[in-house]
Amino acid sequence: MNNIKKILVTALVIVVASCSSTYDAKVDFDKNTNIETINYKTFAWLTSGKIMAAAEDYNPVMKLRIDEEIEQAFIAKGYQLITDAEKADFAISYTVGNRDKIKVSSYPTTYNSSFGWGRGYYGGYYGGMYGTQMGTETRVRQYTEGKLAIDVYDVKSHQPAWHGWATKRITSDDKEVPSSVIKNVVNEVVAQFH
Repeated sequence: MNNIKKILVTALVIVVASCSSTYDAKVDFDKNTNIETINYKTFAWLTSGKIMAAAEDYNPVMKLRIDEEIEQAFIAKGYQLITDAEKADFAISYTVGNRDKIKVSSYPTTYNSSFGWGRGYYGGYYGGMYGTQMGTETRVRQYTEGKLAIDVYDVKSHQPAWHGWATKRITSDDKEVPSSVIKNVVNEVVAQFH
């Protein structure tokens, strides 16, 4: 898989994770309870590079899309973007990544049978067709899982205030519309921030 595809997959995973019900992604967050975020009004990027650490197969076009979507998501929540991080209420940064995974599943041979009421009915419940034990079928699937994490830092205390993330299995459909997936995932992650 070439570098552009890997970055695209990673970005898609991030976007999909933000809309967990629509994209079958997992979205969650962790908050520093010692930092009060209720009075935040302004934000800035933590560093001029915006991303915390770029992957070695980093795609600058995809990064630009993610940068813009994160900014727009915080602006849509009512925060004002300023350029000087030292004058902002909070600073933001993010990380993206992906990894190839393998899923192995084993089923009784009769599990896929067209005879009966679906997988496992005869072979699973009654111990095999006519009481005899059939063989097993093993399926191995390889897929890519992407992750997007957004971090919020309290400027006054220089402490981490919030960490939100999304993970998603990247599908071929996700690869077709990366901008849409990125937007949805980013919005879902930022929606958790309060």
